[in-house]
Amino acid sequence: MIEITERIRLDPKEIEETFVRASGPGGQNVNKVSTAVQLRFDLRNSPSLPSYVRERAESLAGKRLTKDGVLVFTAARFRTQERNREDAVQRLVELLQQASERPVYRRPTRPTRASKQRRLDSKTKRASIKKQRSGRFDD
Repeated sequence: MIEITERIRLDPKEIEETFVRASGPGGQNVNKVSTAVQLRFDLRNSPSLPSYVRERAESLAGKRLTKDGVLVFTAARFRTQERNREDAVQRLVELLQQASERPVYRRPTRPTRASKQRRLDSKTKRASIKKQRSGRFDD
């Protein structure tokens, strides 16, 4: 099981991996070996995720989410299949961890009477400074 949080775990069977040829470093090896991994995870139909995580993950996924609700990660940063697989799984886990954190909602507050007074005092002071400047060069 792949651990996302203390309560959320993914079954590795829910993740589909496809290996494709990668561009970039590797020399002739790049033309022979399929080292890049394309990881697919069906976000909308996953039984492992609570609905609130699913909804937030959909909004966080952006262009990595297909119309069918499948998350697609392509990892080709490394020269070996295993490292690219680990990289893709790690990126999936990070996205789901971020989605599992509940956002902190801002409670609207009103400025206090003292803060309003401080603001008005500073405006008055600034205005008087500017007024003093203007009379200097009238000669």
